[in-house]
Amino acid sequence: MVSNYLNHHQIPFCRAMCGETEGDFRFIQTEPMEEERLGMGWREEAPPYRKLSYEEPRECARLILESDVVIFGGCEEESYLAERLKSRRPVMRYSERLYKSGQWKAATPRGLLRKYLDHTRYRKAPVCLLCAGAYVPSDFHIIRAYPGKMYRWGYFPETRSYDIAALMEQKEKATPSLLWAGRFLDWKHPELPLRAARRLKETGLDFHLDLLGGGALEPMVRTLTAQYGLERQVTLQGCKTPEEVRSFMEKADVFLLTSDRREGWGAVVNEAMNSGCAIAANHMAGAVPFLIRHGENGLIYQDGNEEQLFALTGQLVRDAAFRKRLGTQAYRTITEEWNAETAAANLMALFRELEWLEPPSGGKAAPARIAERAPGSPAPVVSERRMLTFLAGEGGRP
Repeated sequence: MVSNYLNHHQIPFCRAMCGETEGDFRFIQTEPMEEERLGMGWREEAPPYRKLSYEEPRECARLILESDVVIFGGCEEESYLAERLKSRRPVMRYSERLYKSGQWKAATPRGLLRKYLDHTRYRKAPVCLLCAGAYVPSDFHIIRAYPGKMYRWGYFPETRSYDIAALMEQKEKATPSLLWAGRFLDWKHPELPLRAARRLKETGLDFHLDLLGGGALEPMVRTLTAQYGLERQVTLQGCKTPEEVRSFMEKADVFLLTSDRREGWGAVVNEAMNSGCAIAANHMAGAVPFLIRHGENGLIYQDGNEEQLFALTGQLVRDAAFRKRLGTQAYRTITEEWNAETAAANLMALFRELEWLEPPSGGKAAPARIAERAPGSPAPVVSERRMLTFLAGEGGRP
């Protein structure tokens, strides 16, 4: 696997792949971790399967060329793959969406040429695409890349096992707790949970909202908190380590994801669902259509529809039994379906079905037994315009 750097969201999958391959797995890191991430509490991990291309360039180049399969993503430098692609050896790319700021950018001639060179010209080669987000297939369909060779994928943070009854019991407090976590950036919209909180207060509901994180919009967030008179209902907790974020999630009743289309995935959704939170999430965040079935294991609101976000948040604050049911089902989705162990096993099955690896017993590989919505299953090409209709068929319209 080749990516820019190894982070805590990738480590569980890498460990699972080590298990699936009996240790015959390597992660090639192409650059040091960014200072911004280190400042947020992320750590540079150095497990034995990690190789640094900038310290061992020859050994890493050999591994990329000679390995049975290479999983490539999170790195914009295509030169790492050049020799392997030329030799037509199997490659599994993984990618977030191409057009986070709008699919209209697909019409740019320079952009189309770059996409052709990186992707479209390999449409008949042994190259497939792992789609880290529900809108990835639509973006790549525009450039006619990977027809019939796109599969559901994402990120797989640590999956924790809880006594689910005990976990949900500790959330049963007199005052429902809401949580938002992320960098204070314009496309993550930290103002929206505050606007929702103002509406909840105006309707006389009792609640408490914690905001975790910091960033450029922090002065605006503080100003709105005071302007809306939410000093009692809202606490700005500042930046927290990944471990501290999970601790907040374990205690929270409701998690709000307000990021717009620029959120390629949103690993906090995995973590909040694993922590038994009832989710209310923007439909344009990449993880949401893959992970959430509206009304079954979470709630989805239409991007830009603040009234809908307010209504769903109010419903969750009012109805303790409903949010407990959603949180319990969210936990089961992660522990039973969308986790690193399932992803690694499904990926190995997919490799064999594509005849990229020899089956363990020799002979022809059996068809991969991959659940319809699970990692490694075929990813549907659904346009942005039709996504809400598609979600209706997947478990209820937002």
